[in-house]
Amino acid sequence: MEIFYSTEITQDSCILSDDEAGHCVKVLRHREDDVISVIDGEGTLYQCRIVSASPKKVETVIVSARHGWGAHPYRLHLAVSPTKNTDRYEWFAEKACEIGVDTITPVIGQHSERKVFKTARIEKILISAAKQSLKGAVPAVNGPASVKEFIDEYGDIHTSHDGESIPPAGRQAEAPLRLIAYCFEDDSHPRISIKEALDRYDGTEVIVLIGPEGDFSQEEAALAISCGFIPVHLGQSRLRTETAAVTAAEAAYFRWM
Repeated sequence: MEIFYSTEITQDSCILSDDEAGHCVKVLRHREDDVISVIDGEGTLYQCRIVSASPKKVETVIVSARHGWGAHPYRLHLAVSPTKNTDRYEWFAEKACEIGVDTITPVIGQHSERKVFKTARIEKILISAAKQSLKGAVPAVNGPASVKEFIDEYGDIHTSHDGESIPPAGRQAEAPLRLIAYCFEDDSHPRISIKEALDRYDGTEVIVLIGPEGDFSQEEAALAISCGFIPVHLGQSRLRTETAAVTAAEAAYFRWM
């Protein structure tokens, strides 16, 4: 199934520009009156009939629309520290999109070796991955933030978890489940498995913090826990940052599949 992407969509028409138009006309040889499939990145798949075709611009009229195309029944926000090797982070973003993720935030920790991160290339990779995996929505990519900034924005300063106090069934189901995965042992805040955390949660919005190659600092972990993040582990294996992030995406996928 050929999928195109456009943000130039009105109630009745859709335009492909630049690379999308060139791929449609020069590579796939589409012409006037052909019907093509276009996603808007917000969750809708459009069937569009071409009325004007050139390698620079393809104009279409919308024949039909399917809202929520390829959607998953949960909301997943992965806050993942940039890896030393940029290719590994791009691999994570691509695979997480294929599995199902809604938002990605690069978080810079005290132990991060990469302190600067640009989102433009990741955004292009996510568009391609959404088309490949038959999804109408393209995950959002936030600008980089420090771990503290992220916790300040997404944490709950009125809640403290000890690793066991997951919102029970029927209570606080609308509050996001906030998880932080790290490798070191902390007797005062024992980690539980991400599977257990997800299984015991009644809501559908999940935030997962994944640290850099050097892991979160104990201060960062303590801050997150004091703001409502539950410490979790991803099994017995010690995983690379990008593998841990994909594993978290898979855990959510299988929880609601």
